[in-house]
Amino acid sequence: MRKSNADEMRILLLCAFAMLMAQCGVVRETADALPREPDYADTAQWYVTDRGGAADLFYIVSTETGDYPLPDGSECHYADTYNDSVRGPLLGEMKGVDRLLSGRLNYYSPYYRQCSLQSYLNDSTARARMAVAADDVRRAFAYYLSHLNPDRPFILAGYSQGAMIILSLLKDMDDATYRRMAAAYVIGATISQGQLDSIPRIVPARGADDTGVTVCYNSVRDTTCTLPLLRRSVVAINPVNWRTDATPATLVTVPSPLRMGKEQRQDTLTVTLNAPTGMLVVSGFTGTDYVLPLIGREGNYHSREVWLYRNELRENMQRRIDSKTGNGNNKGDSSR
Repeated sequence: MRKSNADEMRILLLCAFAMLMAQCGVVRETADALPREPDYADTAQWYVTDRGGAADLFYIVSTETGDYPLPDGSECHYADTYNDSVRGPLLGEMKGVDRLLSGRLNYYSPYYRQCSLQSYLNDSTARARMAVAADDVRRAFAYYLSHLNPDRPFILAGYSQGAMIILSLLKDMDDATYRRMAAAYVIGATISQGQLDSIPRIVPARGADDTGVTVCYNSVRDTTCTLPLLRRSVVAINPVNWRTDATPATLVTVPSPLRMGKEQRQDTLTVTLNAPTGMLVVSGFTGTDYVLPLIGREGNYHSREVWLYRNELRENMQRRIDSKTGNGNNKGDSSR
Protein backbone atom coordinates (compact mmCIF):
# COMPACT_ATOMS: atom_id res chain seq x y z
CA MET A 1 0.00 0.00 0.00
CA ARG A 2 2.77 2.40 0.89
CA LYS A 3 4.52 1.63 -2.43
CA SER A 4 1.29 2.26 -4.33
CA ASN A 5 0.82 5.60 -2.60
CA ALA A 6 4.39 6.57 -3.45
CA ASP A 7 3.84 5.66 -7.12
CA GLU A 8 0.63 7.70 -7.24
CA MET A 9 2.44 10.64 -5.66
CA ARG A 10 5.18 10.48 -8.31
CA ILE A 11 2.55 10.46 -11.05
CA LEU A 12 0.75 13.44 -9.53
CA LEU A 13 4.02 15.34 -9.22
CA LEU A 14 4.92 14.60 -12.84
CA CYS A 15 1.48 15.78 -14.00
CA ALA A 16 1.78 18.94 -11.93
CA PHE A 17 5.25 19.60 -13.35
CA ALA A 18 3.98 19.14 -16.93
CA MET A 19 1.09 21.55 -16.28
CA LEU A 20 3.49 24.10 -14.80
CA MET A 21 5.83 23.85 -17.79
CA ALA A 22 2.89 24.33 -20.18
CA GLN A 23 1.71 27.40 -18.27
CA CYS A 24 5.25 28.82 -18.44
CA GLY A 25 5.22 28.43 -22.22
CA VAL A 26 7.70 25.51 -22.43
CA VAL A 27 6.65 21.98 -23.22
CA ARG A 28 8.75 19.01 -24.21
CA GLU A 29 8.24 16.96 -27.35
CA THR A 30 10.73 14.39 -28.60
CA ALA A 31 13.18 15.78 -26.00
CA ASP A 32 13.06 19.28 -27.54
CA ALA A 33 12.12 22.31 -25.47
CA LEU A 34 9.41 24.24 -27.31
CA PRO A 35 8.90 27.96 -26.72
CA ARG A 36 5.43 29.33 -26.14
CA GLU A 37 3.04 28.88 -29.07
CA PRO A 38 2.45 32.15 -30.96
CA ASP A 39 -1.02 33.67 -30.60
CA TYR A 40 -1.80 35.24 -33.96
CA ALA A 41 -4.59 37.35 -32.50
CA ASP A 42 -1.73 39.24 -30.83
CA THR A 43 -0.52 41.99 -33.18
CA ALA A 44 2.98 41.63 -31.71
CA GLN A 45 3.23 38.28 -33.52
CA TRP A 46 3.09 40.03 -36.89
CA TYR A 47 5.04 42.52 -38.93
CA VAL A 48 2.49 44.38 -41.06
CA THR A 49 2.61 47.28 -43.48
CA ASP A 50 -0.87 48.36 -44.56
CA ARG A 51 -0.50 50.50 -47.67
CA GLY A 52 -4.20 50.51 -48.41
CA GLY A 53 -3.40 48.35 -51.42
CA ALA A 54 -5.80 46.15 -53.33
CA ALA A 55 -3.59 43.06 -52.84
CA ASP A 56 -1.15 41.61 -50.31
CA LEU A 57 2.23 39.97 -50.02
CA PHE A 58 2.26 37.24 -47.34
CA TYR A 59 5.92 36.50 -46.61
CA ILE A 60 7.56 33.74 -44.53
CA VAL A 61 11.09 34.52 -43.34
CA SER A 62 14.10 32.25 -43.76
CA THR A 63 16.19 30.63 -41.03
CA GLU A 64 17.42 33.44 -38.81
CA THR A 65 17.78 31.37 -35.63
CA GLY A 66 20.65 29.34 -34.20
CA ASP A 67 20.60 27.06 -31.18
CA TYR A 68 20.68 29.08 -27.96
CA PRO A 69 20.93 28.20 -24.25
CA LEU A 70 17.97 28.01 -21.91
CA PRO A 71 18.13 28.85 -18.19
CA ASP A 72 18.24 25.16 -17.28
CA GLY A 73 21.41 24.68 -19.33
CA SER A 74 19.75 22.87 -22.24
CA GLU A 75 19.58 24.24 -25.78
CA CYS A 76 16.53 25.50 -27.63
CA HIS A 77 16.29 24.66 -31.33
CA TYR A 78 13.33 26.94 -32.14
CA ALA A 79 12.77 30.69 -32.31
CA ASP A 80 11.00 32.11 -29.27
CA THR A 81 8.59 34.61 -30.81
CA TYR A 82 8.11 36.33 -27.44
CA ASN A 83 11.84 36.90 -26.85
CA ASP A 84 13.02 40.20 -28.34
CA SER A 85 16.64 39.10 -28.75
CA VAL A 86 15.57 36.00 -30.69
CA ARG A 87 12.93 37.91 -32.68
CA GLY A 88 15.41 40.59 -33.74
CA PRO A 89 16.94 38.79 -36.75
CA LEU A 90 13.49 37.74 -37.98
CA LEU A 91 12.33 41.34 -37.76
CA GLY A 92 15.38 42.49 -39.71
CA GLU A 93 14.52 40.17 -42.60
CA MET A 94 10.84 41.10 -42.47
CA LYS A 95 11.67 44.79 -42.80
CA GLY A 96 14.26 44.22 -45.51
CA VAL A 97 12.00 42.12 -47.69
CA ASP A 98 9.12 44.57 -47.23
CA ARG A 99 11.37 47.37 -48.44
CA LEU A 100 12.75 45.38 -51.39
CA LEU A 101 9.72 43.50 -52.69
CA SER A 102 6.37 44.91 -51.59
CA GLY A 103 6.02 47.92 -53.85
CA ARG A 104 2.32 48.86 -53.65
CA LEU A 105 1.31 45.61 -51.97
CA ASN A 106 0.25 45.37 -48.34
CA TYR A 107 2.73 43.25 -46.40
CA TYR A 108 2.05 40.58 -43.78
CA SER A 109 4.76 38.46 -42.17
CA PRO A 110 4.16 36.25 -39.10
CA TYR A 111 6.69 35.37 -36.44
CA TYR A 112 6.89 31.61 -36.04
CA ARG A 113 8.87 29.00 -34.15
CA GLN A 114 11.27 28.35 -36.99
CA CYS A 115 13.82 25.62 -36.33
CA SER A 116 17.48 26.50 -35.96
CA LEU A 117 20.18 26.33 -38.61
CA GLN A 118 21.78 23.45 -36.71
CA SER A 119 18.63 21.41 -37.27
CA TYR A 120 19.57 20.98 -40.94
CA LEU A 121 22.70 19.01 -40.15
CA ASN A 122 20.46 15.92 -39.99
CA ASP A 123 17.58 15.23 -42.38
CA SER A 124 15.33 13.44 -39.89
CA THR A 125 15.92 16.11 -37.24
CA ALA A 126 15.11 18.85 -39.73
CA ARG A 127 11.86 17.15 -40.79
CA ALA A 128 10.72 16.68 -37.21
CA ARG A 129 11.46 20.26 -36.18
CA MET A 130 10.07 21.73 -39.39
CA ALA A 131 6.69 20.25 -38.43
CA VAL A 132 6.47 22.70 -35.52
CA ALA A 133 7.42 25.63 -37.74
CA ALA A 134 4.99 24.66 -40.50
CA ASP A 135 2.12 24.22 -38.04
CA ASP A 136 2.68 27.75 -36.70
CA VAL A 137 2.59 29.23 -40.19
CA ARG A 138 -0.53 27.25 -41.11
CA ARG A 139 -2.27 28.76 -38.09
CA ALA A 140 -0.96 32.23 -38.99
CA PHE A 141 -2.18 31.90 -42.57
CA ALA A 142 -5.60 30.73 -41.41
CA TYR A 143 -5.84 33.72 -39.08
CA TYR A 144 -4.72 36.03 -41.89
CA LEU A 145 -7.46 34.73 -44.20
CA SER A 146 -10.15 34.93 -41.53
CA HIS A 147 -9.29 38.27 -39.90
CA LEU A 148 -6.78 40.27 -41.96
CA ASN A 149 -7.65 39.54 -45.58
CA PRO A 150 -11.13 38.12 -46.19
CA ASP A 151 -11.30 38.94 -49.90
CA ARG A 152 -8.17 40.54 -51.44
CA PRO A 153 -5.91 38.66 -53.89
CA PHE A 154 -2.49 37.83 -52.50
CA ILE A 155 1.03 36.69 -53.26
CA LEU A 156 2.62 33.95 -51.15
CA ALA A 157 6.39 34.13 -50.81
CA GLY A 158 8.94 32.37 -48.66
CA TYR A 159 12.69 32.11 -48.57
CA SER A 160 14.70 29.01 -47.58
CA GLN A 161 12.88 27.49 -44.54
CA GLY A 162 10.00 29.84 -45.31
CA ALA A 163 9.90 28.56 -48.89
CA MET A 164 9.70 24.96 -47.69
CA ILE A 165 6.71 25.92 -45.55
CA ILE A 166 5.01 27.50 -48.58
CA LEU A 167 4.73 23.99 -49.99
CA SER A 168 2.77 22.83 -46.93
CA LEU A 169 0.40 25.79 -47.34
CA LEU A 170 -0.16 24.84 -50.98
CA LYS A 171 -0.81 21.24 -49.98
CA ASP A 172 -3.59 22.29 -47.59
CA MET A 173 -5.06 25.12 -49.66
CA ASP A 174 -8.77 24.98 -50.47
CA ASP A 175 -10.33 25.99 -53.78
CA ALA A 176 -11.62 29.38 -52.65
CA THR A 177 -8.22 30.42 -51.28
CA TYR A 178 -6.38 29.15 -54.35
CA ARG A 179 -8.60 31.24 -56.62
CA ARG A 180 -7.36 34.37 -54.79
CA MET A 181 -3.65 33.45 -55.01
CA ALA A 182 -1.84 35.26 -57.81
CA ALA A 183 1.35 33.20 -57.35
CA ALA A 184 3.56 31.42 -54.83
CA TYR A 185 7.29 32.26 -54.79
CA VAL A 186 9.35 29.35 -53.44
CA ILE A 187 12.74 31.08 -53.17
CA GLY A 188 15.85 29.14 -52.25
CA ALA A 189 14.16 25.74 -51.92
CA THR A 190 13.61 22.84 -54.28
CA ILE A 191 10.51 20.95 -55.40
CA SER A 192 10.76 17.22 -55.96
CA GLN A 193 8.86 15.16 -58.51
CA GLY A 194 6.96 13.55 -55.65
CA GLN A 195 5.84 16.94 -54.33
CA LEU A 196 4.82 18.09 -57.81
CA ASP A 197 2.79 14.91 -58.33
CA SER A 198 1.11 14.96 -54.91
CA ILE A 199 0.31 18.67 -54.49
CA PRO A 200 -2.10 19.82 -57.24
CA ARG A 201 -1.65 23.48 -56.22
CA ILE A 202 1.95 23.41 -57.42
CA VAL A 203 1.52 24.64 -60.99
CA PRO A 204 4.96 25.55 -62.43
CA ALA A 205 5.20 29.09 -63.77
CA ARG A 206 5.85 29.17 -67.51
CA GLY A 207 6.11 32.90 -68.08
CA ALA A 208 6.03 36.34 -66.51
CA ASP A 209 2.31 36.83 -65.94
CA ASP A 210 0.55 33.47 -65.58
CA THR A 211 -1.35 33.21 -62.31
CA GLY A 212 -2.09 30.53 -59.76
CA VAL A 213 1.47 29.33 -60.38
CA THR A 214 4.59 28.52 -58.39
CA VAL A 215 7.87 30.32 -59.01
CA CYS A 216 10.97 28.43 -57.84
CA TYR A 217 14.71 29.00 -58.32
CA ASN A 218 18.16 28.51 -56.72
CA SER A 219 21.40 30.22 -57.71
CA VAL A 220 24.94 28.82 -57.99
CA ARG A 221 28.25 29.74 -59.61
CA ASP A 222 28.18 26.30 -61.22
CA THR A 223 26.24 23.10 -60.62
CA THR A 224 28.99 21.61 -58.43
CA CYS A 225 28.20 24.29 -55.82
CA THR A 226 24.71 23.08 -54.93
CA LEU A 227 23.89 22.44 -51.27
CA PRO A 228 23.15 18.85 -50.19
CA LEU A 229 19.61 19.89 -49.21
CA LEU A 230 19.00 21.58 -52.58
CA ARG A 231 20.33 19.14 -55.13
CA ARG A 232 17.65 19.26 -57.84
CA SER A 233 14.31 20.92 -58.47
CA VAL A 234 11.83 19.78 -61.10
CA VAL A 235 10.17 23.22 -60.94
CA ALA A 236 12.39 26.15 -61.91
CA ILE A 237 12.24 29.42 -63.81
CA ASN A 238 14.72 32.18 -64.56
CA PRO A 239 13.53 35.29 -62.65
CA VAL A 240 15.39 37.64 -65.00
CA ASN A 241 13.83 36.66 -68.36
CA TRP A 242 11.01 34.46 -66.95
CA ARG A 243 11.88 31.55 -69.20
CA THR A 244 12.08 27.86 -68.35
CA ASP A 245 14.70 26.99 -70.96
CA ALA A 246 18.44 27.68 -71.12
CA THR A 247 18.14 31.12 -72.73
CA PRO A 248 20.66 33.29 -70.85
CA ALA A 249 19.59 36.57 -69.29
CA THR A 250 21.63 39.64 -68.39
CA LEU A 251 21.27 41.11 -64.91
CA VAL A 252 23.01 44.31 -63.81
CA THR A 253 23.33 44.61 -60.04
CA VAL A 254 25.65 45.72 -57.28
CA PRO A 255 27.61 42.80 -55.80
CA SER A 256 26.60 43.39 -52.19
CA PRO A 257 24.28 45.68 -50.23
CA LEU A 258 27.22 46.30 -47.88
CA ARG A 259 29.49 48.01 -50.41
CA MET A 260 29.74 51.74 -49.91
CA GLY A 261 31.34 54.73 -51.58
CA LYS A 262 33.97 53.98 -54.22
CA GLU A 263 33.42 50.25 -53.87
CA GLN A 264 29.74 50.57 -54.84
CA ARG A 265 30.15 49.28 -58.38
CA GLN A 266 27.93 47.24 -60.65
CA ASP A 267 28.26 43.68 -61.86
CA THR A 268 26.89 42.52 -65.19
CA LEU A 269 25.75 38.96 -64.55
CA THR A 270 24.69 36.24 -66.93
CA VAL A 271 21.95 34.06 -65.46
CA THR A 272 21.21 30.76 -67.20
CA LEU A 273 18.82 28.01 -66.14
CA ASN A 274 20.41 24.56 -66.09
CA ALA A 275 17.47 22.31 -66.91
CA PRO A 276 18.82 18.97 -65.60
CA THR A 277 19.30 20.37 -62.08
CA GLY A 278 16.82 23.26 -62.05
CA MET A 279 19.64 25.54 -60.86
CA LEU A 280 20.39 29.08 -62.03
CA VAL A 281 24.02 29.31 -63.07
CA VAL A 282 25.23 32.87 -62.35
CA SER A 283 28.47 34.11 -63.88
CA GLY A 284 30.17 37.49 -63.50
CA PHE A 285 29.64 37.96 -59.77
CA THR A 286 32.60 39.83 -58.24
CA GLY A 287 31.34 40.39 -54.71
CA THR A 288 33.01 38.71 -51.76
CA ASP A 289 31.24 35.40 -51.50
CA TYR A 290 29.33 34.75 -48.29
CA VAL A 291 29.32 31.13 -47.22
CA LEU A 292 26.50 30.00 -44.95
CA PRO A 293 27.77 28.64 -41.63
CA LEU A 294 27.54 24.86 -41.07
CA ILE A 295 25.73 23.97 -44.31
CA GLY A 296 27.14 26.47 -46.82
CA ARG A 297 29.41 25.96 -49.80
CA GLU A 298 31.61 28.45 -51.62
CA GLY A 299 30.02 29.38 -54.93
CA ASN A 300 26.50 28.77 -53.71
CA TYR A 301 24.43 32.00 -53.71
CA HIS A 302 21.67 30.85 -51.37
CA SER A 303 22.07 33.88 -49.11
CA ARG A 304 21.59 36.25 -52.06
CA GLU A 305 18.46 34.80 -53.63
CA VAL A 306 16.27 37.78 -52.74
CA TRP A 307 18.88 40.52 -53.09
CA LEU A 308 20.13 39.59 -56.57
CA TYR A 309 16.65 39.54 -58.13
CA ARG A 310 14.90 42.10 -55.93
CA ASN A 311 13.86 44.44 -58.75
CA GLU A 312 12.70 41.59 -60.98
CA LEU A 313 10.72 39.99 -58.16
CA ARG A 314 9.02 43.23 -57.08
CA GLU A 315 7.98 44.06 -60.64
CA ASN A 316 6.87 40.51 -61.33
CA MET A 317 4.74 40.26 -58.21
CA GLN A 318 2.84 43.37 -59.23
CA ARG A 319 2.56 42.09 -62.79
CA ARG A 320 1.00 38.83 -61.66
CA ILE A 321 -1.40 40.69 -59.36
CA ASP A 322 -2.39 42.92 -62.28
CA SER A 323 -2.88 39.84 -64.44
CA LYS A 324 -4.97 38.24 -61.73
CA THR A 325 -7.22 41.26 -61.27
CA GLY A 326 -7.50 42.17 -64.94
CA ASN A 327 -5.38 45.32 -64.70
CA GLY A 328 -2.78 43.94 -67.12
CA ASN A 329 -2.67 41.58 -70.07
CA ASN A 330 -4.51 38.78 -68.30
CA LYS A 331 -3.78 35.29 -69.63
CA GLY A 332 -6.04 33.72 -67.03
CA ASP A 333 -5.21 31.17 -64.36
CA SER A 334 -3.00 28.22 -65.08
CA SER A 335 -4.35 24.87 -63.99
CA ARG A 336 -3.53 21.20 -64.03
